[in-house]
Amino acid sequence: MICKHFGSCGSCGLFDLEYENQLAQKEQRVCTLLSPFYDKKLEIFDSPSSHYRARSEFRIWHDGDRCDYAMGKLEEKGAMTIEECPKVIEAIEKRMWKLLEIINASPKVLKQRLFAVEFLATTTDECLLTMLYHRKLDEIWSIEAKEIEILLECKVMGRSRKQKVILSDEYVTERLEIDGKIFSYLQYESGFTQPNPTVNIKMIEWAITQAKKVGYGDFLESYCGLGNFTLPLSHYFDKVLATEISKRSIHAALQNCAINQINNITFARLSSEEMTQALNGVRAFSRLKEIDLKSYHFSTVLVDPPRAGLDQGTIELISKIDHIIYISCNPDTLARDLEILSQTHEVKEAAIYDQFPHTAHIESGVFLVKNV
Repeated sequence: MICKHFGSCGSCGLFDLEYENQLAQKEQRVCTLLSPFYDKKLEIFDSPSSHYRARSEFRIWHDGDRCDYAMGKLEEKGAMTIEECPKVIEAIEKRMWKLLEIINASPKVLKQRLFAVEFLATTTDECLLTMLYHRKLDEIWSIEAKEIEILLECKVMGRSRKQKVILSDEYVTERLEIDGKIFSYLQYESGFTQPNPTVNIKMIEWAITQAKKVGYGDFLESYCGLGNFTLPLSHYFDKVLATEISKRSIHAALQNCAINQINNITFARLSSEEMTQALNGVRAFSRLKEIDLKSYHFSTVLVDPPRAGLDQGTIELISKIDHIIYISCNPDTLARDLEILSQTHEVKEAAIYDQFPHTAHIESGVFLVKNV
């Protein structure tokens, strides 16, 4: 990827390295961290070097009567205006600059106290854009925003403090081919989604490869989100229990389960800590009153925690399960957690997934099997 803002825009910090060198640097970092637990070569899943990001947020910079997109600066505080952003997928790129033209052509309604625009798009050209304001939105705004929907063939939402204006829908529907099957995902404006669809497919298929090695029992997942891993992996187990703390994510997961006609998954709104308490019989939850936890015989667990990694209780819980698929957005906390997990399990496979080219961020995954 070549961008005229490399070296000044804070969005891409590894602008001075060829993409292959970026990957090599990330591979070396993860190899070093995992070396006490895994001495084989990592499996590497690369990304398109441009047009890979399906969600993005841009500040709006006001200069007199004109609005521009802005991003944080790389080496100092403050923001800078941008004229291109080749990392966003085509569904965003073809609309974002036309949107800016429409905003600037609007006398005042669209630009007044507009401070950011968020884009959420799919590989099938659906796009939802959310305009964020420091003022109350009225009917006049809705009329002009509806024109944007027509002109850009997209969905538009407006947000301000304690206000959300939905003109058509607040989600897009992503359709991904994963391991030879098509899965549909409703992705909501305020919910978490994997930002890089190409690498997301590779991550899921890697997890499926590990699941196929198990071939029996029930499946437990913590931090399931909208069912990103849950739906495809459900085909390789008898029953699935998937937990997530976010109400919006659970709502989306239930919808996604229904539209994909999958009937062996039970979703429960629990945090990772609550899941541990429930499965250990420490605490009863009214949210689980219709779920027979004792009927599950988990052969495999998948965890995909936030950057802080796993809490001690969850580590102790999954240490009792034969197979662990650990997807990590922070290799430092992954290595920390493996210090404990390696006492009961052996790392059989390890991989890295480059969700964020041109940045130092790297996702990684390990597959662990319980020691005999």
